Amino acid sequence: MGKILEINGPLVKLELPETVLGEQVRVGRLGLVGEVIGRDGNTALAQLYEDTAGLRPGEEATGLGWPLSVELGPGLLGAIFDGVQRPLEAVWQQSGDRMARGVAVPSLPRDKRWHFVPDPHRRAGTALAGGDVLGTVQETESILHRILTPPLIHGELLELAPEGDYTIEEILGRVRKFDDTIEKLHLFHRWPVRTPRPFRKRDHAIAPLITGQRILDTFYPLLKGGKAAIPGPFGAGKTMLQQQIARWCNAEIVIYVGCGERGNELTDVLEFMPELKDPHTGRPLMERTLLVANTSNMPVVAREASVYVGITLAEYFRDQGLDVVMVADSTSRWAEALREVAGRLGQMPVEEGYPAYLGSRLAAFYERAGRVETMAGHHGSVTLIGAVSPPGGDFSEPVTSHTKEIIQTFWALSKELADARHYPSVDWLESFSGYIGSAAKWWAENVDPNWERERAEALDLLSASEELQRIVNLVGVEALSSEQRWTLEAAGLIKEGLLQQSAIDEIDSFASPEKQYALLSGLLEIFRQGMKLVKLGAPARRLIQMPLLSQARRWKSQHTSEDIAALKAKIAQIPGEFEKLMLEYEQTA
Repeated sequence: MGKILEINGPLVKLELPETVLGEQVRVGRLGLVGEVIGRDGNTALAQLYEDTAGLRPGEEATGLGWPLSVELGPGLLGAIFDGVQRPLEAVWQQSGDRMARGVAVPSLPRDKRWHFVPDPHRRAGTALAGGDVLGTVQETESILHRILTPPLIHGELLELAPEGDYTIEEILGRVRKFDDTIEKLHLFHRWPVRTPRPFRKRDHAIAPLITGQRILDTFYPLLKGGKAAIPGPFGAGKTMLQQQIARWCNAEIVIYVGCGERGNELTDVLEFMPELKDPHTGRPLMERTLLVANTSNMPVVAREASVYVGITLAEYFRDQGLDVVMVADSTSRWAEALREVAGRLGQMPVEEGYPAYLGSRLAAFYERAGRVETMAGHHGSVTLIGAVSPPGGDFSEPVTSHTKEIIQTFWALSKELADARHYPSVDWLESFSGYIGSAAKWWAENVDPNWERERAEALDLLSASEELQRIVNLVGVEALSSEQRWTLEAAGLIKEGLLQQSAIDEIDSFASPEKQYALLSGLLEIFRQGMKLVKLGAPARRLIQMPLLSQARRWKSQHTSEDIAALKAKIAQIPGEFEKLMLEYEQTA
């Protein structure tokens, strides 16, 4: 037992001689939760994850004996947690609409019974290692939850409960560890959020994360276990793009961490997500989703904790052999929390007031992504997608520039495209992907071997059109040659017929890789056939007036991902359409 010595915003100096770095504490008469981040003799410096208004020196403080940890077990999916894994529904039931400080509620429900089916290979007397599967619980209709041995437990299995219904606190089994102590097993275990969960080795298998968004999958792909960033100014459509990824991606688990965003934006997410249907199973999307909500009006240091809570939950499902996508919205708010705490600690600021360790903290966070072979021999992945909110859309500011050096896929959002109602507003000139070579192998094996060449040609066309557009803005379209005018028109066709995608159109909202490639190859075929005619002397204005161009712009919303044969049949007719036009031109010339 100790006491408060000094209060400085979210930082509190305590007289607590027995605590260690990283240990959780409860402070004051309300029992505010915090974490020790520094020690000096008998005093400890703690950061509190709740508002410190009303605290007074002299009030008691207690070390809890364990680091900031999360509970991992059945009951996670479909839940909405705050930044330190308190379930918001349980908090609301206890304290009402205005969350009271110091509320202590268990992260997982203690009264709910789960039907446990033991693994047939787990018998008394067999060796048990950390990460081994004890059995399964059907948590939702979509997800079979594997019950794992805590990673640091190794020894001889003495007993394991038979099939039946259990609460998470009931004893499931016992293990004799190598030091002859007996460890009890439950349906859940705890893990410190700042410690990455162990795995056997990295798995370098190639499997792209298919989002169904054409500009992401076709032009700037992301692999499962990869690292991506979505930087963009206010109003550029980050939230909608993240929701599209969460809804359509081919990962089994989606974790959304609202880290310091405005309350109304997060409210939209919390209201919108539970209403969505999982397109892969037809079940509610929340059956494979969990949300961590920490809005901008909540205590600033809880933003930092919420990111680590989210990634630890992601690693837990990865260890079950599942593919997980975690979206952090946004890492800029997390970095601002680091800046505020560093300022109160008197640490030397560097760029724009951020601490010198900003880059290393970001790198350590993104390093926890990856595709791995788990301790039990399964294969799972954590794909990290961090939204970045640079002030004024300035991509040279520290958080964006550091993130850009760490991640492999950069989906830069453009305010100009958003203002022009072009969504997703991903800038095809600013964005990049370091996974092109790996993704090309998958596309060649599963879709078409020409994907890499077609993608490169489309990007060259888009780049050339940007140069031509500058000329048009200066001297007008009449200054362009026929070849240049056709290049500009074909680039516009790709922008409208391929890159632009409606999130609310039932057909256009998602495009399978086969549909994406069919659209890409079809629009490029129009460009090539038209360029042949232009070089033979046909004026570009005749080509631009072709009904085929307006029809091609509508292909994306006319053909579902299952209706590829009809789309390919239209593409096969493209050379014949241009041959007709050439004959007409020769007859009238």
